Order: sequence, then C-alpha cells, then structure tokens
Amino acid sequence: MHEKERHRIILSAVQDKPVVTVPELVELTDSSEATIRRDIAALHVQKRLRRVRGGAEAINPPQFVGLAGRPFSVNEGLHARQKQAIAKEAVALCQDGEPIIINGGTTTFQMVHFLANRRMQVFTNSFPIAEHLLKHSKNTVMLSGGTIYREQNIILSPFDNDVTRNFYARRMFMGAQGLGPLGLMEGDPLLIQAEQKLIDQADELVVLIDSSKFHKRSSLILCGLKRITTVITDSGIEDRHVRMLEDAGVHLVVANTRSGTLEENASSSA
Repeated sequence: MHEKERHRIILSAVQDKPVVTVPELVELTDSSEATIRRDIAALHVQKRLRRVRGGAEAINPPQFVGLAGRPFSVNEGLHARQKQAIAKEAVALCQDGEPIIINGGTTTFQMVHFLANRRMQVFTNSFPIAEHLLKHSKNTVMLSGGTIYREQNIILSPFDNDVTRNFYARRMFMGAQGLGPLGLMEGDPLLIQAEQKLIDQADELVVLIDSSKFHKRSSLILCGLKRITTVITDSGIEDRHVRMLEDAGVHLVVANTRSGTLEENASSSA
C-alpha cells in the first residue's frame, strides 16, 4: 500500500475514534508497526493529527464515533477476483421470487452484478447495494433504517423496533472480519448487535469470505459455527479449515477463481 493511501486511512481512522492505537492501524493498513509509527510521526509534524503514547488522535476529536474496521473503499480492492467468484456462487443459490437479506460488505456487494437479471426481494443495510440494484435491476429492494456509516457504507440501527423485524428471508448472505473454531467474528459491538437481528430473520445463513479470513481474529463473536448453513470461499482454503467446517456440519462451496472477467461471469449467470 502506498504512503498516500496509508495516510488517508490513518486520518480517516482518527476521525472515527477518539484514539487509534498502532496495532489497530497495522491491521487496517496491512503494514508493519515501524511503518505506522513513521507515518504517525510524519502526520504529526504536518499537524494533521496528534501523536500520543501507543497511537494517534485527531487534532479536532470527532463528535460522532464511527465503526471499527477498514473503510469500504479500501476493502473493495482487496482479493477482488476471489470476491467476484464467491459472489457468483452465492447468487447461484437463489431462486427468483425468494426473499433474501444481503448484509453490507465488499464481498456481498459483488452479488449485485449477478443479480442484474434476477427478480428477487432483497433486504439490505448497504446503501451501495441498494443503489446499484435500484439502478441496474428489477429486484424489489428494501433498505433498513438507521444511521449511515460513511466509511463502511452501511446503515445500522441500535433499536429493536425497526423494519428488520418485519422481513422474513429464505437466506441471509453476509461477510465477516474472520471465521474460526468459535464462529463468525466481527470487530465492532454495534455491527454485532445489528447483524444478530438480521440473522434471526433468515432460515439459512450463507457466509461469503475469501480464504484469508480464516486467518483473521477478533475479540467479538457474532455467532457459532452451528448457526452457519453454508460457507462460500475460494480455493486458497487450507485443509484444516475444511475439516473445521465439516466437523461443524457446515456446507462448503469453493468458488472457481480461474479465468473469466466480471462481465463474462455476470452474463453467464443470467
């Protein structure tokens, strides 16, 4: 990742939280601790943030605290080919007319290209997913209410009596920060709260993750492996992770990430 992009992510992070630690910035940028410390020092000299012990803070602290995790714009470019192939397999599970939930995320966003010629009832908390489906498909779209988190491009509500409780889905499709023996992991308590409500509204839970997510960990568990119906991933999955899913009774789909452009794949799935 180039220095300019790292600086953009660091400055965005300190505007989302009162203080961001060096380890958090290492995770966000996939950079070394030494690199992050140099970046913080440079931005401190430029008076674009304030260096503090173990991390950095904004010159003008945020009035509204955002979510933990990488911005949507950064995640979108990571493992793009794998995400497209995974999304294609996800849409292949759908039947026209079915009600489905698509949770916000960069892998689930790729589903919109393969839904272009479908006729589904789609409930989502993702502004980009809703916008794309409204412009480029005939699917019926329902959008959840709540606060828009710009960096992640999702809408979350902390209230129990929102429209989420009135929608039933055959399947829910979602990504995650990580997946391990204890289950599906996320990095923010508000995400956990909102996603648990969505999961309760679906018969089946389908998890879309590239194989790198099996190596990611978080302190927050969204749900156990037993709640997951299907995991769709790429061929980079290791044998030990295959066994982990099999032992938990989770159906595994391995997407073909070989040749084929997004446009070719989308037209072939129509």
